[in-house]
Order: sequence, then C-alpha cells, then structure tokens
Amino acid sequence: MTRARLLVIDDDPGLAEVIELLFTREGYATERAATVKAGLARVRAADFDLVITDLRLPDGTGLDAIGAIRTLRPELPVIMITSYSSMESAIAALRAGAVDYIIKPFDNDELLHAVERALKERFIARENAILKRNLKSAYRPWPIIGDSPGLRRVLELVRKSAPSDAAVLISGESGTGKELVAAALHYASPRAERPFVVANCGALSRDALERELFGQARGTAALEPTEGLIREAEGGTLFLDEVSELPAALQVKLLRLLEEKLIDVRFIAATHRDLAAAMERGEFRRDLYYRLSVISIQLPPVRERGPDRQLLARHFAERYARKLGKRVTGFDAEFSAFVDNYPWPGNVRELENMIERAVILADSETLTGRDLAEVAPALPMVRASVPLLGGARPLAIEEYIREVIERFQDSHTETELARMLGIGRKALWMRRRQWGLRRSRKSVSR
Repeated sequence: MTRARLLVIDDDPGLAEVIELLFTREGYATERAATVKAGLARVRAADFDLVITDLRLPDGTGLDAIGAIRTLRPELPVIMITSYSSMESAIAALRAGAVDYIIKPFDNDELLHAVERALKERFIARENAILKRNLKSAYRPWPIIGDSPGLRRVLELVRKSAPSDAAVLISGESGTGKELVAAALHYASPRAERPFVVANCGALSRDALERELFGQARGTAALEPTEGLIREAEGGTLFLDEVSELPAALQVKLLRLLEEKLIDVRFIAATHRDLAAAMERGEFRRDLYYRLSVISIQLPPVRERGPDRQLLARHFAERYARKLGKRVTGFDAEFSAFVDNYPWPGNVRELENMIERAVILADSETLTGRDLAEVAPALPMVRASVPLLGGARPLAIEEYIREVIERFQDSHTETELARMLGIGRKALWMRRRQWGLRRSRKSVSR
C-alpha cells in the first residue's frame, strides 16, 4: 500500500525534526519546509496527502499558506499548529480552511490522532468522488443519434422541459429509447448531480414492487417512503418504466405522493401502451395520468426516422468495432438497403443488436449482405417480401411480426422468436394471443 505523504511547514528545525521522526516511525513519508514560499513550492511539485503548518512563519503566516494551498489543491487537508492560542486565531484558521487546530506544546498522540482523522476523512471524500463519477458514467446516456424531423421535435422538448421539475410522460414502441430520453432529461437538468433511479413497473409482483418503490409491504399505512427507490431518488429523478403496468393500489399510493409532494423527486414515466385507451377501460387512473403527463413526449419508431437508420447503424458499427479492436469502414449496397428497408419491429434496440452481431462475425472492414445471413434468421422471408434493392414498400410492422410468428413459431423457441423480432417474450405472447396463433404440438422446446 502507498504510504501517505505529509508536508511539515515550520521554521523551528528542532520541532520540525521531531514531527518528521514521529510520523516516519508511524510509516508516513514526511518532508519539511521552513517558509510559506518553500512549502508552496513543494505542494506544486509533489502530491501530498496532508500539510501541517505553523501559524507564525518568517515570510508570512500559516493562514497565508492555507489560502494558497486551497487555491492550488482544494482537496488537500491542512492542520494548523501554534503556540499562540486564542479563540480568534483558531476561528481564523478554521475559516481559512484548516481541518484542525492544535496548540503547542502538544501530546504526540493528539497530533497523530488529528492526522489520522484528517487522512481518513480525505480518503472517504476521495472514494465518494470516485464512486459518484463512476455512477454518473454508468448512468449517463449514450448520445441521442439522428436528425430526422421527429427526433428533432423530441430533442426540442427535452431542451425546453429539462430545467423544470414538471413530470414527463414518454410514450413510444418498445426499443425506441425511452430510458435514453429520460436520462437526457435528468442530465440536462439542475438535478444532474443527484441520483437517476430506474424502476421497472412491469417486472415485479405488486408486493415486490411496493417494497421496491416505497420500502414497505402491502397495507403499510405510512405514505412517505422511508427507504426504497423513491427515497433513493430524493433530490434527483425517478424513472418509472412501463408505468402502465402499475397495479391499481399502487397507482393510488403514487398519486397521493405526487399530490402531497412529500419528497423532492422529479418523476419521469414511460409506456409503450396507449394510456388513453387504458383509461377508457378503467385500467389506469385519469388523475394519475394527468399528474404524470404535464409534459408528453412521443418517440417515433425507427421505421419513421428515415436517414436516422443509417446514422444509427454507422454509430453502432463504430462503437462495437472500437470495443472489439476491429475496423469497420462502411456497408455495401445490400447491407445499406437492408438497413433502409427492414421494418425494425424492435426499433433501435433491434438495430443495435443486429449491428453488434454483424461486427462480431464480419471478416472484412466492410459489412456486406453476406453478413446478414449470419445475423438475421428471418432474412430469406424479408428478402422475398421486401426486395432490398428494388425500393418496394416495407412490410407494415404488425404484418411483418405476424408473418415471422406464423412462419417460424414451430421451428424456433419463444426466446429465439422474441430475439429475432427484437421484442420481449411478454410482447410476443400478447401478440400471439391477440391473433389467436397457437403453436403446434410438434413445436420445438429446447
């Protein structure tokens, strides 16, 4: 383990030597300086973990040293030592930025404890800063790629609404980037330094979701959360993904929380379902809908984003090539035509997955039509229905999904079908039920 480095600034050579010996025996690397100027020169030249300075120095005071050190290295802790004890000097030292103030003659243990305490606090502050940067990096979104009119409208709404605390409802098909837009709203807001917390309302049972959000079990009377994701998001943003799946009892609880403003959280919700239709069926509360949709953002599907498809494909190709240490210079005509004509039922998520697989499997720097056979199991059907280079009309999205299910459901597992379509297994099951498509008894089950 690297030893902590200390700098002692004191013009009394005898005392400075005693302090140096004391901390050297304790395993610290210690250096000395006799003046403010010499001490600041050492701070500029070396990476110290703590400075101990006397109050009275030949060319100034310890207060001067503290002020200059705070300018050079704001995070570097400084302990003041002096034989001139007064309340005024102690207050002045602490106001200048000293972390502690020790009066001569001092007990060695007193000085050791002061140094250990200051170093521990610095270590914790440094670890917290690293953790904060890492968390921000983990949650900070990838850039939103595209320049189509629909996406420009979305980005303009993000720009205008980000500075406010108004609730936002993001709608769009699965895979269109709703969480990405929610994160963009958070990181463009005054809450950017606070947590961005994601809660998936469709992934858990009612009891589990209540504990996840409120930190409370069913039937708990207290409304204000004492723990859970809502409390974790305090001061920041809570993203409620698939809010349409929120059980009725939790809709009531969330509504009361929003109305009474018991906690400082900005709420952003998202859904791929038609909430207006859900309200008409009595599945979603109108009052909660209006609370959550102060600002509404509708994300366009990839099939309506025109040239954005090529921009996204090249962005993902460059990202995964860089990640894999490979080089991708572009696409051939067939690959580009496929990107333009394929209906992308799974939207950006499906496009990204296909490009990642193509980059992994490609043998050349140009992604070609030959690579498509490796990454798109439904390609023969797509080529038959949508001639890639002929400019024919792409299949309607539901028409395409139904054709894939009918053609491949008896030869592919549920997971393979969902992956092929770029949708979740739940969405696949719902479409199968909607269209009355049942698997034959000879269907694969592996």
